[in-house]
Amino acid sequence: MQLDPKVLMTIKNLPLLAKTVVDGFMIGLNKSTVKGPGLEFSQYRSYQPGDDLRWLDWKMYARSDRYYIRESEVETSISVRFLIDASASMNHKDSNGIKKIDYARYLAASLAHLANSQGDSVGLYTLADGQLFSLASKADPQHLQRLFYQLDQIQPAGRFTQPVHYKELFAGSGRKELLIFITDMYQADGEISRLLDSLSALKHEIIVFHLMGQNEIDFNFEGYGALEDLETGETIAINTKQVTDEYKEALEKHLSALRMQLLGKRIFYRMISTNQPLDEALRDFLIQRNKGYV
Repeated sequence: MQLDPKVLMTIKNLPLLAKTVVDGFMIGLNKSTVKGPGLEFSQYRSYQPGDDLRWLDWKMYARSDRYYIRESEVETSISVRFLIDASASMNHKDSNGIKKIDYARYLAASLAHLANSQGDSVGLYTLADGQLFSLASKADPQHLQRLFYQLDQIQPAGRFTQPVHYKELFAGSGRKELLIFITDMYQADGEISRLLDSLSALKHEIIVFHLMGQNEIDFNFEGYGALEDLETGETIAINTKQVTDEYKEALEKHLSALRMQLLGKRIFYRMISTNQPLDEALRDFLIQRNKGYV
């Protein structure tokens, strides 16, 4: 089931959007081989007398009129913390009308809904213009609603700067934690890279979802004679016919270097176009975890 971001834009209620995304995504995981703790699934099997009724999947029953047990190899919960880049560059709008910050909202909300449904605790941290908003990680459904509300309130502004007290917030509590950083990786002086270096040194599992507009990837800005930097206000004249090939070559080298840089720090990296269906992003995430990388 392809969940086109343009369709998601029509759903104004973020909790409903997250539920719609996850319900649609789960249809394709009826017999998934994705295994492991928390967010991960092993398989569905038919109910047998004596099975623990807590693992009955009522949504599967509603669709098939048969009882299924949701199995996973490990039933332990984890703490999932979402770090959202809320600097001004996240206001970049793709040719499909979707801003990076909106796609970040959709992705974080959907993953948080999925995590919460499995008993994982979720927390939210937004980073913008030297400020850090934090919502501590908890597992209850009411807390999930607070997270949705705070995601809705994000207004990108200023530049990305590393928060001063991040070590106290991300030091961890000894339980398994996963940091999901959603960002456009736009940095003036390596500030995002330094933050990732610091978080990696704290021995967290980290996943970076790097958001790019499809118009950025293709360098397709028809009708524009200049581009404006959303964080500095600087503008540059463009001639797409002359620079497109050079731009694409430079971008490919940059993304390859970035991927290898993060791989060397054992940070999982995935570049996602804001034109990409959201269910594909979720599937990529679960598949990569199944490979034992993080």
